Amino acid sequence: MEIMKEKNIAINDPRVWFGQLYGMSDHITFNMASLGYNIAKYIPFGPVKDVMPYLIRRAEENTSVAGQTSRELSLLKKEKERRKV
Repeated sequence: MEIMKEKNIAINDPRVWFGQLYGMSDHITFNMASLGYNIAKYIPFGPVKDVMPYLIRRAEENTSVAGQTSRELSLLKKEKERRKV
């Protein structure tokens, strides 16, 4: 986002997309989409024996995964309470 701003690239430039695995920090991509950035969420699809190694590898690559689950749950609870109003 900072580089786009520095280079004077429009936030909705069709050549620039931010992609993220569905279920990983969805609040970040939601907020980016709300600002007008191009966002794509992807979901691995296929036989479990083929998909699980990929998901495990992605989890291992992301050192913050362990803390993300509780953070995501906290954000979901907060949003649920906000919507009760």
